[in-house]
Amino acid sequence: MRPGGVRSFALELARGPGGAYRSGERLCGRVLLDVAAPLRVRALEVKARGGAVTHWLEGRSVGVNAVSSDYAAAETYLRRRQLLLRDTGGTTTLPPGRHEFLFSFQLPPTLVTSFEGKHGSVRYCIKATLHRPWIPARRARKVFTVIEPVDINTPALLAPQAGAQEKVARSWYRNRGLVSLSAKIDRKGYTPGEVIPVFAEIDNSSTCPVLPRAAVVQTQTFMARGARKQKQAVVASLAGEPVGPGQRALWQGRALQIPPVGPSILHCRVLHVDYALKVCVDIPGTSKLLLELPLVIGTIPLHPFGSRSSSVGSHASFLLDWGLGALPERPEAPPEYSEVVADTEAAALGQSPFPLPQDPDVSLEGPFFAYFQEFRYRPPPLYSEEDPNPPSEAMRPRCTTC
Repeated sequence: MRPGGVRSFALELARGPGGAYRSGERLCGRVLLDVAAPLRVRALEVKARGGAVTHWLEGRSVGVNAVSSDYAAAETYLRRRQLLLRDTGGTTTLPPGRHEFLFSFQLPPTLVTSFEGKHGSVRYCIKATLHRPWIPARRARKVFTVIEPVDINTPALLAPQAGAQEKVARSWYRNRGLVSLSAKIDRKGYTPGEVIPVFAEIDNSSTCPVLPRAAVVQTQTFMARGARKQKQAVVASLAGEPVGPGQRALWQGRALQIPPVGPSILHCRVLHVDYALKVCVDIPGTSKLLLELPLVIGTIPLHPFGSRSSSVGSHASFLLDWGLGALPERPEAPPEYSEVVADTEAAALGQSPFPLPQDPDVSLEGPFFAYFQEFRYRPPPLYSEEDPNPPSEAMRPRCTTC
């Protein structure tokens, strides 16, 4: 290192290398500068950048020549700049030692999840640049991850998905019978780690055995200049047992677990990431019978309350449609009042139904619902045909005609 030079110039984010951000949050960090001698600085700036880029080449033959077409597109989501040492036309002299400069950015309200693909990507980074007179600028760069929330607790993503397909099995020019497939899943939205119960019915009316399979497929779509480029990958799969000629097979919730994958990207103009459950039947001598059900991989899992009720309701009707469930039996009658309230409490008629705490030091201040006051209603009086408290003779009504 040259005397009087910079020992180190680094950039750190507050959440560390494993932290992820979302739209609307604040991106905070610091620039660390360590110098060995007084350093003349013209300016110190920090820039945050983020966007989506797609690029690929397509070749075609024109006569005896090969011509390639270049497709490229870009979209910007984040563009911020902050001056930590402002350029006033002169220079600022920093003393020897370690210096720390804090920065903070407000992320835009709409971003796209970070993504790396073969023909495109969505990337976010932050750069710090140290400008000095007559010396090339010193730069530091740090990449950060953005994960946009995808909530599957919406009616559209909680609705069941179903479909049916059929195909004639052929061998040369001879028909060998019909193969039909129907499949259904209880909802459209899932999160990584969840298990998809696959319900399917395979009816093999042909004269050859068939093999059913299912898989979760990720489709990456890249767009530029009106053209599209797609790449598919299988992220999870399962295989069933062969179905013989004239036989019928039923999948009653075959489990297919979703591995750790990135969420769906649906709101980007240059690339999309979609998922689908593909159920297919391999037919010898014929192209496979394929049924595709759309999926959305989210980041917010199924909520145990609220939207869960609609999901449970749709799941119940879903099972009834497939003959895999039955309506719940009539609920039992509620218990008698005397079975709930103890006899000792029934006897204590003069006691208040809202007892105060026995310990005088206990107060109701502090966290919400930190102290619960337990109460029970008094038991109702015993029923009798005769009035246990008849009115007195003086209060008894008299006949006005006598």
